[in-house]
Amino acid sequence: MTRRHLLGLFATASLLLATACKNEPARTNSNGNTNRAAASPTPDLLAATRTIYEKDCKECHGPTGTGGPVTLKDGTKLKVPTLREGHALRHKDDEFVKQITKGGDGMPAFADKLKPEEISDMIKFIRREFQAK
Repeated sequence: MTRRHLLGLFATASLLLATACKNEPARTNSNGNTNRAAASPTPDLLAATRTIYEKDCKECHGPTGTGGPVTLKDGTKLKVPTLREGHALRHKDDEFVKQITKGGDGMPAFADKLKPEEISDMIKFIRREFQAK
């Protein structure tokens, strides 16, 4: 190898090393551990669905999906099923779609209020948030 090739190889290696070893300030996480690169927050892919739940579902199903006895603003009393256990765990997705879309047993229909993809996302939200699936 000639001296010119060696200098070129050395320059390339130096450039790669300098690029790879940028000095980043150390960051301390909530556990007190120091990390060189902080992990970027994971986006909440169901944030819009969480908002829909808060607005349209939480009053009856509760903040954690437990349901229970509910008295609506008009005085109607309902016994709302839990989304966390029992038959809700055995519901297939298409059964949830039907219940959300058409309503029934005191639950209003959401066919005119939610798009099909919002209903699908609601089922994912229920599965993840309340059923740990």
